[in-house]
Amino acid sequence: MDTTFPDLRQYGGAEAFLQACKPNTVLEIFTSKWTGLVLGALLDGPRRFNALRRMLDGITQKMLSQTLRTLERDGLVSRTVYPTIPPRVDYALTELGSSAMGVLRAIGAWAGEHADEVIAAREAYDKKAQEPVRSV
Repeated sequence: MDTTFPDLRQYGGAEAFLQACKPNTVLEIFTSKWTGLVLGALLDGPRRFNALRRMLDGITQKMLSQTLRTLERDGLVSRTVYPTIPPRVDYALTELGSSAMGVLRAIGAWAGEHADEVIAAREAYDKKAQEPVRSV
């Protein structure tokens, strides 16, 4: 059995496949379905929590809180608390968050362009998976 690895230099070296690779840890930001949607909802300007929740169909209060907290920690969203009663909190894109929108728009455009193909592939796969296994 051949246990040698291919030349990984074309992929940025072996480090690119390691969990601790810095770019990989940053890419984790975009693995949540809600990250792109929350960032997109903030594209037109700051919004309050409940306004975001109304915009994002299907998101729970807990998931929105977690997503906003993560995006704030990662520097993509800012949180501003106003000293009013009750307190008013606005969320907005930071400069770093705005810079990520080009990537998210490209992913959104690709998803829109290929959604039918992906759905058809899923349906074909699921149909095939339901067929009984035949011996060779």
